[in-house]
Amino acid sequence: MAPTALFIILLLVHISNSNTCDATNPAPKFPAVLVFGDSTVDTGNNNYLKTLFKGNHYPYGKDFPGQIPTGRFSNGKLVPDFLVSILNIKQTVPPFLDPSLSDNDLITGVCFVSGGSGYDDITAAGAGILAFSKQIELFKEYVVRVERILGDKEAKKLITSSLVVVSAGTNDFGFNFYDIPTRRLEFNISGYQDFLLNKLQIFIEELYELGCRKLAIAGLPPVGCLPIQVTVKFGKPKDGRCVDDENSDSQIYNQKLVKLLSKMQSLLPGSRIVYLDVYEPLIDMINNPHKFGFVVTKRGCCGNGFVEAGPLCNALTPVCADDSEYLFWDSIHPTEATYQYLSKYLEKNVLPKFAYRNQSRPSITLSGHPHRADDRY
Repeated sequence: MAPTALFIILLLVHISNSNTCDATNPAPKFPAVLVFGDSTVDTGNNNYLKTLFKGNHYPYGKDFPGQIPTGRFSNGKLVPDFLVSILNIKQTVPPFLDPSLSDNDLITGVCFVSGGSGYDDITAAGAGILAFSKQIELFKEYVVRVERILGDKEAKKLITSSLVVVSAGTNDFGFNFYDIPTRRLEFNISGYQDFLLNKLQIFIEELYELGCRKLAIAGLPPVGCLPIQVTVKFGKPKDGRCVDDENSDSQIYNQKLVKLLSKMQSLLPGSRIVYLDVYEPLIDMINNPHKFGFVVTKRGCCGNGFVEAGPLCNALTPVCADDSEYLFWDSIHPTEATYQYLSKYLEKNVLPKFAYRNQSRPSITLSGHPHRADDRY
């Protein structure tokens, strides 16, 4: 199911107090946003797959424009949607598997994400969803389609200049280590962390070989505070406590990820690879809800909030009276209110890490005419 690890992208995050930008480092602009990961950033690809894990039914999407359940695992928009709006590209990020995509949809960004996926291929095995190895294959198809639209030179410029967001990992630990101990038969927690980071390294290298240069890689959220994980560990919780050892594991993984990304940037010429610390902002929201306007942070809005997600959160499931007061929409995924707050946090603390001087947004030529990526459709 997929919390994710983004949580986003979720908060595309808390990199350090030095993140503030100044007059010589304006917020960067990108012609497109390309997204890989799990259900916290899936804008609807699972709709086109033979899987039970979908969010294309009510009450998902109850606060989305038009009150449409689009396949997003939330009551409304996700961080990628808010992100492209912040960047003045468009209003939402469509799923790549949508057969009705226009040329403009493609060249301004899509998501290759599949809810329930992870860096470990067995995370998606048998569930009818897209493993990361399949997501990279879809991206290769995307490159070919963009080359047909723009030509090789302009397509290369587009991909090099685009912001690539990668958010996953939570499902790997939840499905394969904590809840179903498949990988625990092979690894201790440290070994499995290293195994996943090696998978991520290979994935980043593949993206780089395909032309990607600006990458934002999300760390793990406080996995032990996800309502579903608390339920698995303690049953129906009475005191709202988190699973401390799972949170400690998340922090150690994130520390290893920071070191890996620093090493990778030094080995990949021309790259800008930014770590997205989603752990600290989320734990702050969970522990200090009043600072963010939340009332309930330990259970989801859908059903009793401890087990419902995907098919278990449906038209027959009661929902809370005011989802804007809830950090979680279901037992795994945040509400639109959470994503919106995280997106503002991203705008202030993360995007400046990609800033470059004296450059405007790259101009992409479409059908013989200059096309700027900030045009609205």
